[in-house]
Amino acid sequence: MFKRLLAPRALAATAFIPLLAGCGVVNASDSEDEDPIVVGTTSAPSTLDPAASWDGSWELFRNVYQTLVAFPSGGARPEPDAATCSFKDAENRVYHCELREGLKFSDGDTLDAAAVKYSIDRIRKIGVKGGPDGLLGSLENVTTQGSRDVTFHLKKPDATFPFVLATPAMSIVDPDDYPATSLRRDGKVSGSGPYVLKTYKAGDRAELVRNDSYKGFADRKNGAVTIRYFTTSSDMVAALKAKKIDLTYRGLAASDVVNLQDKKGDEGLQLVEGAGMETSYLVFNPKDPMAAKRAVRQAVAQVVDRGAIAEKVYQDTVTPLFSMVPAGLVGHTTGFFDAYGEPSPAKAAEILSKAGITAPVPLTLWYTTDRFGSATAPEFAEIKRQLEESGLFKVTLKSRPWNTYEAGYRKGEYPAFGRNWFPDFPDADNFIAPFVGKENAVGTPYTEPEITDELLPQSRRESDRGAVVRQFARAEQIMAQDVRLLPLWQGKQYIAASEDIAGGERALDPSTIMLMWELERKTSW
Repeated sequence: MFKRLLAPRALAATAFIPLLAGCGVVNASDSEDEDPIVVGTTSAPSTLDPAASWDGSWELFRNVYQTLVAFPSGGARPEPDAATCSFKDAENRVYHCELREGLKFSDGDTLDAAAVKYSIDRIRKIGVKGGPDGLLGSLENVTTQGSRDVTFHLKKPDATFPFVLATPAMSIVDPDDYPATSLRRDGKVSGSGPYVLKTYKAGDRAELVRNDSYKGFADRKNGAVTIRYFTTSSDMVAALKAKKIDLTYRGLAASDVVNLQDKKGDEGLQLVEGAGMETSYLVFNPKDPMAAKRAVRQAVAQVVDRGAIAEKVYQDTVTPLFSMVPAGLVGHTTGFFDAYGEPSPAKAAEILSKAGITAPVPLTLWYTTDRFGSATAPEFAEIKRQLEESGLFKVTLKSRPWNTYEAGYRKGEYPAFGRNWFPDFPDADNFIAPFVGKENAVGTPYTEPEITDELLPQSRRESDRGAVVRQFARAEQIMAQDVRLLPLWQGKQYIAASEDIAGGERALDPSTIMLMWELERKTSW
């Protein structure tokens, strides 16, 4: 959502690793008549309506819809897109936006202040469970004046609100095409983003073409993009090698990344590697008799060996994470390492013994089979091995595909389960706030008044996001002791591409969404 943070592109400080040196090339100067650039990903949209999505659908939204402010390539703070915005008071409670002149939706309808208010209000009216309504907790109401002025009135100070508006969840939609109290379900999009969704086939592809009426910051370096959706990394990489796609984005398996790094016959390909903010957690359900015991959770935290997971399962394409907040952001600490140190079954046994808990502790761990990559099953097998090898746990593994897995954890069905987190915006707030409170992003109520009533409100009064270290360090300390979530690893970002594709290093925004307009073909000297 937002932030004013210190790691602009520390989170996108990318390293460009060519796998084959090609002939001299320059960037194409005229992409209008070229074939579409074809991007492969394993992250297919779950919906085309922004009011329903708090997930990977944002990947598509960023390119076909428009928000008032957004993150440009290389940026870590929201910049003007459909509007120029700023707080109008010292308390960060009144946020005003002035729209660009002459904005239109792709179908020719006028995009005005009323459309902006309508788009935000319908998110709250529809209130999709697990949807973006959860991002608008600070918002009191939206008012307009004339056709271009929109003002957001907040219930309490919130310096992160501009970051919320920068998320694709806050995409502006055409009131004529999107019902006020229900979702649009005709499989079409009426947006004002850089591209128009020409055709869409769920689970297969999305064809994007240039939106000639677009007015915003995106400098499109191509005329069209086709997104192909895959279910496995291996199929996606096979399509890349067969030149059926030009590049891959989300979903590369560790083995495929290592293969590409080793240049094993993949001539004509390149690999773009960058720091990322995807984080992975083990979540404990307070409704489960065993997972509800803090000593059990602390014992798990004392046994789990993150380094072994990163090395054995992910082949060092991820890094061990000992903080709720990933490295590269203000608020990152080593709170979980400070609390538990190196893995130690002996210390874990002592924790259980002091709590009067007899080993082995029965624990069922759940994971999704098709959302976070093919390494998820081996990862949970490794966690099971570690826990059982300690002699302190008897672990049962269970899994489901994402469409039923998510519903299951929201209903509180799982004692403990895996959950990866892709940030809404690059600020420590977005790695703490979504996981605390009665209603949270993982469906496991976590009431911790010091965090929700003191630390987060204090941090949100501060416009200088580099000045909130104390609040987040304290929140991390509390969460490390409670272990309601156990951070496991932080991911890196990888793009594998044909050697004639440029712009991969610019195409990733701080929320790890691909900015398709940054991609272009190279031409020979």
